Amino acid sequence: MQDLMSVEWFILASLCIASAAVAVWFLNPKTERKGMEQDLLLADGRTDAVFLFDDQTLIAWSSGARKFLGENADDFSWTKLRDKLSRSYPGLPQSPGFLRDVGSLTLSGTAEADSREAHCEWIDGVTRVQLRRTSTELGQAGDDQELTTLRAAVHQAPYPVWLQSDDARVTWTNLAYDRLNQKIRGRGNDTSAPLFPNLDAPMNSGRPERVSIELPETDKKLWYNVSTTETEAGWLCHAMDVNAVVDAEVAQRNFVQTLAKTFAQLSIGLAIFDRNRQLVLFNPVLIDLTALPASFLSSRPNMMSFFDRLRDQRMMPEPKNYSSWRHQMADLLEAAAEGRYQETWSLPSGSVYSVSGRPHPDGAIAFLFEDITAEITLTRQFRSELELGQSILDHIDDAFAVFGTDGSMVYSNTAYHHMWKTDPEASFAKVSIADACRTWQELSGPTPTWGEVRDFVAGGTEDHSDWWSRVEMRNGDHMICRVQSLQNGSTMVRFQKVGAPLAPPEQERFAASKEA
Repeated sequence: MQDLMSVEWFILASLCIASAAVAVWFLNPKTERKGMEQDLLLADGRTDAVFLFDDQTLIAWSSGARKFLGENADDFSWTKLRDKLSRSYPGLPQSPGFLRDVGSLTLSGTAEADSREAHCEWIDGVTRVQLRRTSTELGQAGDDQELTTLRAAVHQAPYPVWLQSDDARVTWTNLAYDRLNQKIRGRGNDTSAPLFPNLDAPMNSGRPERVSIELPETDKKLWYNVSTTETEAGWLCHAMDVNAVVDAEVAQRNFVQTLAKTFAQLSIGLAIFDRNRQLVLFNPVLIDLTALPASFLSSRPNMMSFFDRLRDQRMMPEPKNYSSWRHQMADLLEAAAEGRYQETWSLPSGSVYSVSGRPHPDGAIAFLFEDITAEITLTRQFRSELELGQSILDHIDDAFAVFGTDGSMVYSNTAYHHMWKTDPEASFAKVSIADACRTWQELSGPTPTWGEVRDFVAGGTEDHSDWWSRVEMRNGDHMICRVQSLQNGSTMVRFQKVGAPLAPPEQERFAASKEA
């Protein structure tokens, strides 16, 4: 019985002690909170820099954290800590509330960091940040070397890389970004303001977008392709330099504009089709020559539609039957692609076009349309006049031949062909004055006339006055050979039959003035 009473007294005493402890805890919460803070400061390393925050307010810190605080420990907040550590530890949350939702977070430091990593965690309403060395630093030298290499690769990358928060503040940058920032803004400026202020397009689309930066005091712009990736710490941004690409595009555009202006002044219609056989370039003259609407040409028709429209407009020769039209067009395209298409189109309107196809680089084809109506008309008229003159000369009884300045026969009439029993026009080779003299000598008696004619035509005599001479043929006929200089340096040799000799042999050659 006495033992039972002892147990009851022991239980009652324990309850009283527990109640007193609870009362003390409620009556003095700051003392207990202070003890918890002390435990948190000493946990996992007594020499590391440790910060304790109640929301944004700094409530405790370790001795190793004093070099970060300086003399303004009372005004130190989470924002100031983040500003100091964001470059060394990219990805530090913007607010402690982020840790309450995701739990603990360990961030690897850059080469500038004094410690290897920053460990952040949420403990019963208190945010704890500890700058410590990695637990595997000594045992995993290879991994540490790889991590160092990766850090150096990002920091020393030749193109700008930076971390940007949701409120458009730059929290970390690499060296290329820093150099670009100094080039644009100079030294000593705020690095938290982004160089690329408007990144809504790449953030929403997820695709690289071309963004420009204006150089101060100049009209020049620097162009970059900016891509963004959303991370827990913010937006990781990369900018690729595309100034060379932009300059090439501008040069190409200027070159095309120059070509367009040049083509606009041509009198030849130009139509260029790309490798897909679509019209990509034409000049205004093509509209005038083909009577095709500008709206149709601007719609980039394919090659078959283009020529079909020409046939409908009667701007090309009408095919004999439409069934063979497609085959003809296929042959036309093949010939143009090989550079051997060249045709003359005689249109129903009376116009005549010269159409040629030429290959261009990358499988393109260019067609040239030239109006040669005036040239063809002039050529036809000239040919008609020549035929008329030939007909008139062929009806003259006197035989004659005309020799050019090079000594070759350029013209003869029908009477000449009958007299000397030869047709120079039927010969493939040119008939020279020497060839003609041999023909004359075969059908005539001995005479020095042919040698004098040869020398006169060849320019071997200084006297170019007109002269004549009597010649006796082997059949007994007599004729007068007259040699006359023409205006363009040519020579005409004319043969006139006579019934009897006109003068003694010693007076065979006379100047035209004496003859008169």
